[in-house]
Amino acid sequence: MPDAYLDAALAGFSGYLAIDEVYDGPFCVLCVVDNRAFNRLACAVLDHDPKQEDVLAFLTGFKGGLDRRGKAVSGVTTDGSQLYPKALAELWPGVPHQVCEFHVIKEITKAVLHALAAMRKRMRAEIPKRGRGRPARSERAAAGKAARKEKRVSDLFENRHLFVRHQLSPSQKRELDALTRGLPLLRVLRGIMDEVYRLFDRRCKTATALAKLQTLRKRVRRFKSLGKSLDKLKSPTLEKALEFLDDRLLPSTSNAVERSNRRFRKAQRAVYGVRTKTSLEQRIALDMHREQRAGARCQTTRTLHNARKVAQTLH
Repeated sequence: MPDAYLDAALAGFSGYLAIDEVYDGPFCVLCVVDNRAFNRLACAVLDHDPKQEDVLAFLTGFKGGLDRRGKAVSGVTTDGSQLYPKALAELWPGVPHQVCEFHVIKEITKAVLHALAAMRKRMRAEIPKRGRGRPARSERAAAGKAARKEKRVSDLFENRHLFVRHQLSPSQKRELDALTRGLPLLRVLRGIMDEVYRLFDRRCKTATALAKLQTLRKRVRRFKSLGKSLDKLKSPTLEKALEFLDDRLLPSTSNAVERSNRRFRKAQRAVYGVRTKTSLEQRIALDMHREQRAGARCQTTRTLHNARKVAQTLH
């Protein structure tokens, strides 16, 4: 990419970066995006799986471009990959490194749903087996009780999203209360998810959120029946996902670079011939140039339309 592109892309640089990688067969595309202005700043195509050395070399070249233009980085957001911490600590020591909130919550959500599935499995195993056909008169009460238990397990599966949803409507809260009646461990699961969402409340600072996290971890350890289902709460990436609470301008997610990845995926589905390293580089460079000039094209189109309306009015 020519220097003129980076000059224009950094004209309104916010100081906050989002970095991610996207895979396409044997290729990997590393991308750096302005996490507030949503401008793609740099990309690199690798013909192998990336290593920490590849990420360090790519970001070193990008940092050189920033230094030549006198631009400073105020914060970096990535996913939970181990490709980035070493390079970021070496290139931008002391700069906050935010792990994407969306990726962390996604992993915790999967862990809660896994714990719920394990509990459903135990509940189903406790239901006595029923023979085929209509039960005898003496067995009807037991058969009805077993049928109600089976329906409850099925309802828990159908409404499992209620245990991980962020906001619940009044009707959903009533439905959740009915599902967890007599099952206190299920209420605990939902309570744990509520506490996780409260950690990411921007009204508190990182130190306060970390204190809440320690309390939550102690609470989870008390419930031995959950086993290792919620070990994700012990992950250090959860602590890194709370960095944004001390900086009002630091985005909590890497949505800017994820949008760039979606744009790349969409182009790959439409252009099947772009499957070599050179063609990938050329295609991405062309798309970056087109995206950078989108505003000027819209302004030109509006000017032409206005001029046509004036000409039609005069005639």
